[in-house]
Amino acid sequence: MVTVEAAVAVCALLAFMALAAAGLTAVIEQMRCTDAARESARLVARGERQRGEQAAGEIAAGASVVIHSEADAVRVVVSKRGPLGLPLTAEAFAALEPR
Repeated sequence: MVTVEAAVAVCALLAFMALAAAGLTAVIEQMRCTDAARESARLVARGERQRGEQAAGEIAAGASVVIHSEADAVRVVVSKRGPLGLPLTAEAFAALEPR
């Protein structure tokens, strides 16, 4: 009887640990997406669009980067799939610098 209870408790503990690790990984990946969007928006606002796309790709590996340029501003959206298929998205906005 005790053996079955111990086995169930160990399985529950392992499941909890796996979900906690996946949650922590999702938080870290979300922060990477946010950093990538911010850095890309800053570079594109300075007129370095190619470096902005490259930087976002390096910071958030495997993420899709969409850059929307408007008359006097730029908006960058970085998205990717996190652990367990969670959708992660970050958006950054920057005003274009005068040339």
